[in-house]
Amino acid sequence: MREWRRTVEEIFDSSRLFRCCRAFSTCCNSGDGRIIEYTFQIGHMRCINRCIWEPNTQKGGWGSLEEAAGGWSRVTGFAESLTSGHFAVLILKQSHLFPGHMQAKKRYLILLSASACLALLYLGVVPLPRASNHRHESSRHGHRPDHPWPHFSDRLHPFVPWDQTDTEEYNLHTSVKHNRDVNTSVYKGKRCRMDSCFDFSLCKKNGFKVYAYPQQKGEKISESYQNILSIIEGSKFYTSDPGQACLFVLSLDTLDRDQLSPQYVHNLKTKIQNLPLWNDGRNHLIFNLYSGTWPDYTEDLGFDIGQAMLAKASISTENFRPNFDVSIPLFSKEHPRTGGDRGYLKYNSIPPFRKYMLVFKGKRYLTGIGSDTRNALYHVHNAEDVVLLTTCKHGKDWQKHKDARCDKDNTEYDRYDYKEMLHNSTFCLVPRGRRLGSFRFLEALQAACVPVMLSNGWELPFSEIINWNTAAVIGDERLLLQIPTTVRSIHQDKILSLRQQTQFLWEAYFSSVEKIVLTTLEIIHDRVLEHRSRSTLMWNSHPGGLFALPQYSSYLGDFPFFYATLGIKPHPKFTAVIHAVSNLVSQSQPILKLLMAVSKSQYCAQIVVLWNCDKPLPAKHRWPAASVPVVVVEGENKVMSSRFFPYDTIMTDAVLSLDEDTVLSTTEVDFAFTVWQSFPERIVGYPARSHFWDSNKERWGYTSKWTNDYSMVLTGAAIYHRYYHYLYTNYLPSSLKSMVDQLANCEDILMNFLVSAVTKLPPIKVTQKKQYKETMMGQSSRASRWADPDHFAQRQTCMNKFASWFGAMPLVRSQMRLDPVLFKDQVSILRKKYRDIERL
Repeated sequence: MREWRRTVEEIFDSSRLFRCCRAFSTCCNSGDGRIIEYTFQIGHMRCINRCIWEPNTQKGGWGSLEEAAGGWSRVTGFAESLTSGHFAVLILKQSHLFPGHMQAKKRYLILLSASACLALLYLGVVPLPRASNHRHESSRHGHRPDHPWPHFSDRLHPFVPWDQTDTEEYNLHTSVKHNRDVNTSVYKGKRCRMDSCFDFSLCKKNGFKVYAYPQQKGEKISESYQNILSIIEGSKFYTSDPGQACLFVLSLDTLDRDQLSPQYVHNLKTKIQNLPLWNDGRNHLIFNLYSGTWPDYTEDLGFDIGQAMLAKASISTENFRPNFDVSIPLFSKEHPRTGGDRGYLKYNSIPPFRKYMLVFKGKRYLTGIGSDTRNALYHVHNAEDVVLLTTCKHGKDWQKHKDARCDKDNTEYDRYDYKEMLHNSTFCLVPRGRRLGSFRFLEALQAACVPVMLSNGWELPFSEIINWNTAAVIGDERLLLQIPTTVRSIHQDKILSLRQQTQFLWEAYFSSVEKIVLTTLEIIHDRVLEHRSRSTLMWNSHPGGLFALPQYSSYLGDFPFFYATLGIKPHPKFTAVIHAVSNLVSQSQPILKLLMAVSKSQYCAQIVVLWNCDKPLPAKHRWPAASVPVVVVEGENKVMSSRFFPYDTIMTDAVLSLDEDTVLSTTEVDFAFTVWQSFPERIVGYPARSHFWDSNKERWGYTSKWTNDYSMVLTGAAIYHRYYHYLYTNYLPSSLKSMVDQLANCEDILMNFLVSAVTKLPPIKVTQKKQYKETMMGQSSRASRWADPDHFAQRQTCMNKFASWFGAMPLVRSQMRLDPVLFKDQVSILRKKYRDIERL
């Protein structure tokens, strides 16, 4: 065995250096040799090749050391032809593997030649190009102030190991023209970014609006893509007018671009080019789950995407355009359209270890792309705490290609139940399949099984906003044997933190197609309105970016969810908002009594009377004099939803929402606000209601019966954060708010649905109180709706309508009630702080 080691240090552009290095690889491989080290380092401009040479003239190899040196001379000539007059220093280094076959004479000759080259350079015989950049170069030979630093203008080519030079991936990089022809959709817009391929002027006039092309007759469309279009059309971003749109989404199904798939749409290139609004894809978003086909599964979509953005699953970091494309997860057609099941982590077990440490169960590919990693899993499998199961029993011709391990693997594969493994393992291996993404990724997230990623080059879903280091272990396919040791070394505190973050991410962004689509749109929305975009903390902490709207505020302290994280407290005062629907005709009306009781609270900053009555506003002198400011405003269109409008007059964090006929004392108001200060993200109040599932009618029911639990606190006497006014107005769809306005009912139920969906927590009831409504209200008032039998039936209907839109029942039951200390205790009333509560 003999080894050549060559070092090339040169001052010409990087692409030529790369080709020069590759030339030596070609000469070495043309003989009976192979490259064992191939380094292309831009920073110091050097290329190192180590070629193990074995003399074998029968195979056309270099028969002697002299012939080998001759082969290197041919390489040197090729390198010099590439430099076009640039100078290259070729230094021969003799490895310790050479015993002494090279004669001293030849060594001296080579050294003399190198010295002559250096002398010619020094004397200026060989001209050097003058660069416009006069920064100096520092090489390993010392500081050379008279030599300018090279200017690299060509795009850097990725490093390709010697044993991959015959693969298709290698060939794609060897020819730019071939790369353009094979993968046009990725190549032509490779350098697209928001500032170069997106027209921001379309978004300035009408904001961020999304237009979905109308579906064309006769065009087949998959159920998954139909769900995506329906979600966009039902979102707050949708517009039916293309003239108002900032972003466009095709109605042509682009999800499955595998030519062997029945969902593949033919002639898509022509159909897209004929769209009148296409404009080379500018301001367009294309959704894709599957690209390429057997055997190589490239990322080519089969049509030119132009300047369109891609929301793509299984996208590689090489083809991913940062801050332009969006990486989405691979999801199945059975993935829930809305809502989705919650994560499987019901409680935090300490220590957080399960029956298995690491599991996987899936297909094994015997040949082709994606087969290497899964074929090697049996080396790590121990059938105890590391259970990695594969089967080659898939496809029509699997028996023709099966290997010696297939029968044994298939037998063991059938012994284990996948769900049992998934729910009883600490870590779940997520190796790549034919494509970079895998269904196992979402399955692991939902099961609170920490994903261990083994898919080199995969741009993880929503990587622009999600810090995956807090929820997953990012492994390397080349270091498979180290994975068990690595996961065992993770501390149990870190495991618990990782598991909790998987549950948050699953429920915030991945549990339904709706959340995946809306997250994609919100990411692009943040790019368009960068000055009001969400922070990393908003995206990666509860309740997530979909519920933390940056248009409300750019300061985290204005949101109730981040008080504990920031170590701050809410404003020490509240604003009372009294919803008035009856005309003011008497000084003894309940609304005036309520106003005086609330104004006496030590925590009251102001009182806002929301006038939703059909009659004109009463004169100012009709309102009693109070110790705090009283502001009367007319409701927006005088509809029920207007009570939750984000009025500028509300300056405090806390809002005390009151109906005009509510009966509350000053002490009760003080105590409720004191409780709310400890739970600023929840609804805190007095009147409680509950929901239940009616199995006979197969629908949700609403009840006001006194039971041992509750799931709602009505906003007729409740305190909550003012941010929920903004969320109610700007997050909920107009269809739900229109329903509330038409019925003049259910607005309090809808608010409870919203807050529970955000917090995943129940409201808090304070101090038992049987009567919270004034009984002396006249029957002609709107308050008489409480006695209307249709009122109860309407609320039943609302419950099911709201649950349908949220995709699941967000309400959470609770059995907790907070009372003052010594409440109802047999002690002196003088020892109690809230004395008046017990008299009510």
